[in-house]
Amino acid sequence: MTGETPKSPIQVDILVADGFVLTEFTAAVELLRTANRVTARETFRWRWLSRRGGPITCRAGITIDTTPYEAKPTADYVFVLGNSDPDAPDLSLRREIKAYQWAGTRVILLSEAASRYIAETGEQLMSHTTHWENRALLNERGTPGMGSYALAADDGQITTSAGMGATYDLVLGMLGGHISAAAVATVADIFLHETIRTPATLQPFGGKEMSRSGNRSLDQCIELMQANLEEPLRISELVGYLNISERSLERQFRKHFGTTPNAYYRELRLNQANTLLLKTSMSVREVGLACGFPNGFSSMFARHFGITPTVLRRTRAPAG
Repeated sequence: MTGETPKSPIQVDILVADGFVLTEFTAAVELLRTANRVTARETFRWRWLSRRGGPITCRAGITIDTTPYEAKPTADYVFVLGNSDPDAPDLSLRREIKAYQWAGTRVILLSEAASRYIAETGEQLMSHTTHWENRALLNERGTPGMGSYALAADDGQITTSAGMGATYDLVLGMLGGHISAAAVATVADIFLHETIRTPATLQPFGGKEMSRSGNRSLDQCIELMQANLEEPLRISELVGYLNISERSLERQFRKHFGTTPNAYYRELRLNQANTLLLKTSMSVREVGLACGFPNGFSSMFARHFGITPTVLRRTRAPAG
């Protein structure tokens, strides 16, 4: 026989806990499955594990059956998925991470798993990142440093990532280390994933220059709004920075978004308030102040979302 000896499949472990992020689970499993289909062989093999094994349910209500963690793992990669509860005890995995590192495994921490790791290491380094929403919790709890706003960042064997939709980019990049570029492109095309973003790509709210309208002045206005949520700028100040008239700005917002600049700005701040209520322990008043609402925050929030801040906070998954 002159053919090459078949290579063993690349082993991927996926660590989950109750409340795991279904988007991240689907991205990992379906991309690996599709890569096997495209290469017509079992290039990758995967399994999902949890601390105690048994059924684990995501926030969307879908349950998977898991096996317990192993004391001596043998995987080539391990993905630790984010969670609807950033304080979930089963996200505290320093011992398990060390075991994978000793085994030479590439450890990939997604969204809340990344922010828990950052919190437990005690500092937000530029070699660490997490989803932009989780920055609020790290900052509120006094974790020093700034951290990175990239989609992913490497620190030795450990990759921290924003997770969510960026998981697709991260897994596609991983596939590129084991299958051809043409095969990776085919997998991406199957998922209608036109552009594979690099790990260094910045997240929205992380300084990325994004175009939402194709109109540069309008995009700059939105960037200014996003950068000034706690102390909102007046519309007169915004148009001064942009060197356009208030009437022109109003016309552009109505054309592209069907709303006024004030209404758009207010909704950005209310959306940020929603994040802080669900992700931090800041009081309702503190959240209002942090989002530029010194007065009338609760009533304005209730008019927009149809629920008061206090009632919304009760819907959070309980810690533990």
